[in-house]
Amino acid sequence: MQIPLQITFHNLEHSDAIEAKVHEKVQKLERFAEHITSCRVVVEAPHKHHHKGNLYTVKVDITLPGEEILANRHPDKHQAHEDLYVAMRDAFDAARRQLEDYVRRRRGKVKAHEVEPHGVIKTLNPDQSYGVIETSDNREIYFHRNSVINADFDNLEVGKLVHFNEEMGENGVQASTVHVEGKHHAQ
Repeated sequence: MQIPLQITFHNLEHSDAIEAKVHEKVQKLERFAEHITSCRVVVEAPHKHHHKGNLYTVKVDITLPGEEILANRHPDKHQAHEDLYVAMRDAFDAARRQLEDYVRRRRGKVKAHEVEPHGVIKTLNPDQSYGVIETSDNREIYFHRNSVINADFDNLEVGKLVHFNEEMGENGVQASTVHVEGKHHAQ
């Protein structure tokens, strides 16, 4: 780390044991991502007036090249956070998961989902059971009645948005499957 670890205690006494545990957890995080620039950890007991039932909050703020990760666990959601070490474990686990995602993105290991080709129905020939799709790059793709998935070919209309899978047919490129786009598809 370029900037030394910062640990802040709010509404509770400084503890060497807690500080040592934070250092141990931060060292483990550095194994996942060696490019950590800085790390700030806030350990807080928000309701100091209670003698029992204090719910601890632990915030982990990590700075990396091009990104900042903030992991915290709010006590109102986890009664187990009456134990400071449980709250600390949960916050650092969340930080580790975010760091793993960061490292995968940096290494290019994130799956890129291919967008299926899409277009609009240009012509329909119900008598001969086929139609033609015009793609966004102005290509014309043939499709047969049997290629239409989850839709009635007879209810298709010219201008309807569709996405499809291409394959090489006997007479050139054709759509092997045609899906009529609905509300849940990107347009």
